[in-house]
Amino acid sequence: MRTIDLRGRALSPSELLSAVPRASAARAAALDTARELVAAVRRDGEDALRDQATRFDRVEGHALRVPQAHIDEALSGLDGDVRAALDEAIARVRAGSAAQVPEPRDTEIEPGAHVRQRWQPVARAGVYVPGGKAVYPSSVIMNVVPAQVAGVRSIALASPPQRDAAGRVHPTILAVAGLLGINEVYAIGGAGAIGALAYGVESLGLAPVDVVTGPGNNFVASAKRVVAGDVGTDAEAGATEILIAADETADAALVAADLVSQAEHDEQAAAVLVTTSPELASAVESALSEIAVATRHAERVAAALAGPQSAIVLVDDVAAMESFSNAYGPEHLELHVADARVAADRYTNAGAIFVGPATPVSLGDYMAGSNHVLPTGGQSRYASGLGAYTFLRPQQVIEYDAAALAAVADRIVALAEAEALPAHGDAVRARQR
Repeated sequence: MRTIDLRGRALSPSELLSAVPRASAARAAALDTARELVAAVRRDGEDALRDQATRFDRVEGHALRVPQAHIDEALSGLDGDVRAALDEAIARVRAGSAAQVPEPRDTEIEPGAHVRQRWQPVARAGVYVPGGKAVYPSSVIMNVVPAQVAGVRSIALASPPQRDAAGRVHPTILAVAGLLGINEVYAIGGAGAIGALAYGVESLGLAPVDVVTGPGNNFVASAKRVVAGDVGTDAEAGATEILIAADETADAALVAADLVSQAEHDEQAAAVLVTTSPELASAVESALSEIAVATRHAERVAAALAGPQSAIVLVDDVAAMESFSNAYGPEHLELHVADARVAADRYTNAGAIFVGPATPVSLGDYMAGSNHVLPTGGQSRYASGLGAYTFLRPQQVIEYDAAALAAVADRIVALAEAEALPAHGDAVRARQR
């Protein structure tokens, strides 16, 4: 990993943003490609999806809409220990998601004047579950359970066809869909899948959705940007990121292990350590040299750690460490610092914050009860991770009786005249006769 030394420099917010490690060229290229792939699906439908499956997944002739028999077969063949773990994860995420659904509220402005606040679920959601270099049954849970908790009645799931499974969706992903009662599943992947969910494919019986969610690579994340405005999307959950903020109290072996745990996702994964301790930085480098070569996906990890998106960043003090992290806005933030719980209040920009040495990102990936579909690329500075609220629309329902309207009629007329919109006032006067 390269080292970025920011010690002895007082950086402005814009300079901090320039200093954070990013693979910006890869993201720009992904957006151009995603735009082309989505446009092809919107124009050519199933033909484009089959062409993209041949090009990117290297499968042909497979069932794009997954038969129920495939889901049933996958569920019946699910390993017992894996099913127990999935059941536990489902229960925990369901509990965590339930806390994200606000109660409706009725505000009485004055007697006879009410504004009710309610949160209405979208009618239909499309969820994407990646299936390239790794398999993510946990992402089925993280997408589907919050949608169900929010009250979404129609959910379509898309995941790439697997070449070594005759073009079927990975059986563990299908099994989790079965566990959650999802029977509308499509063996389609990448940016094209996002386009298919957003715009529909009539020949497959795939109706357009209202919201598209789910993690993926940079092409999937970019495709969400392409369809945004035509459908709702969650934040762009692209190639994974971890930023570890650590001081001299941190355990270098744990820090290194957690950097590797995210780097194994993909060559584009970002693994960043920001620290006030040169000694810790050196110890982490030593630990990485041992751990990274011994892991199963050593080649992938090495590429991620050597990429422009990964670095060890040295800063002068705790305040500089906090400022750097908040400028970066990581998907996953781990705090390996003294008094981490107190420090967490000062780290404001992150998809999710993992506090203390016993709370690794791996916990959040599976069993914490939090959601692992989180914003990447700095979007946590203004966007949140996936939750039940992603599928909810706040609505205000206004109800006044005649007396309550009469009480403010003159003020409405005055403002309408001030804005040169007299018909607004006339609509109120018509009710005063």
